[in-house]
Amino acid sequence: MLEKEVINFERTVIVGIVTQNQNEEKLTEYLDELEFLTYTAGGEVIKRFSQKLEKPNPKTFLGTGKMEEISIYIKEKNISTVIFDDELSPSQQKNISKILDCKVLDRTNLILDIFAQRARSHEGKLQVELAQLRYNLPRLGGQGLVLSRLGGGIGTRGPGETKLEVDRRRIRERVNDITRQIEYIKKQRNLHRKRRETTRIPTIALVGYTNAGKSTLLNLLTASEVLAEDKLFATLDPTTRNITLANGQQALITDTVGFIQKLPHQLIAAFRATLEEVVQADILLHVVDVSHPQYQEQSHAVFQVLHELNVDIKQLITIFNKVDKIEDPNSVSALLKTENSVMISALHGHGIEGLLLLIENTIKQKTIEMHLLIPYNESNVIAKLYDISNVHSTEYREDGIYVSISLSPDQTNYFNRYAIGVEQE
Repeated sequence: MLEKEVINFERTVIVGIVTQNQNEEKLTEYLDELEFLTYTAGGEVIKRFSQKLEKPNPKTFLGTGKMEEISIYIKEKNISTVIFDDELSPSQQKNISKILDCKVLDRTNLILDIFAQRARSHEGKLQVELAQLRYNLPRLGGQGLVLSRLGGGIGTRGPGETKLEVDRRRIRERVNDITRQIEYIKKQRNLHRKRRETTRIPTIALVGYTNAGKSTLLNLLTASEVLAEDKLFATLDPTTRNITLANGQQALITDTVGFIQKLPHQLIAAFRATLEEVVQADILLHVVDVSHPQYQEQSHAVFQVLHELNVDIKQLITIFNKVDKIEDPNSVSALLKTENSVMISALHGHGIEGLLLLIENTIKQKTIEMHLLIPYNESNVIAKLYDISNVHSTEYREDGIYVSISLSPDQTNYFNRYAIGVEQE
């Protein structure tokens, strides 16, 4: 008899505040997500704490009374970790750790931990390490206060601040080293991308909130086996696969890292090389988990990141996924009024034909259909056509080779001399 896998979850409590700019309903939404993040990282949320404040306490984030309440609770319930929904300043984190005498994390720290678990590729690991180092560097100051006590007075002279400066210098050197490596990888990626551009194969990027079903959709469209779990950030490294549409059109489709509300800026900065796939894509497929109660807020968070990347004006198809989880699909049918949108279930394959047709038509809008007659003594042109266009049909006639193609507008001039019909789709 097989034994069940035993998972030892860390006992945690999570903490958030209600401010003038954030009501209780919004806090509940954030804490729900924080609880899912905690579970993904290997923690079990035992209790939630919240407090109404005009603004966070600059020293301890929460008020004195609430801090005391949490301190008593975590001692009684043997809690090992306290996670705050907002990013704590280095001094806040140091002060709270002293009061609670346990591990204190914030949302950024938690997301970085999940990213560290999920990164598989060399590039992904480098990007996570870079973000972690940039997060930890200013927090060395708290340790420095302790170390500095060794450096003053008779008989206490020692490394103290010197060690702190050595640590800081090593981190900065490592940051510079990783940055150089990521830039090199980015250049290599650009070379691969330029090769793809010479073939004029359309590129598509899957974007969306984490756990919206992007990897499941990629697996369905391309018969792949990319990891797809019901966890946040199940897939961290970008994956590119080939897809062939019904009309024979080839395209490259890339699954990218999922977005999230309050996505730390250092993560966006660290993963900018990976997110280049989004920047360079011809078409974006925005996957929305329509079964999620806050799908609209999640969509807004995605568009915020797309805006930061300056790609929110790209050609976009909205995919309302997980329609199979909705009791009454008619309740969300009005969403299809969204331009270039489709409802699907990536898990069960419902609506995929409509999605493929929408992708096909969107690509057609970005290309020009041409009918060419190539003389037999210029057959090398045929090879060029196969390299830079999508060849729909080839027919050998008495007066030459008749070819039906679609290609990008900037490629048409060279072939106009052979054209016997041009149609703008």
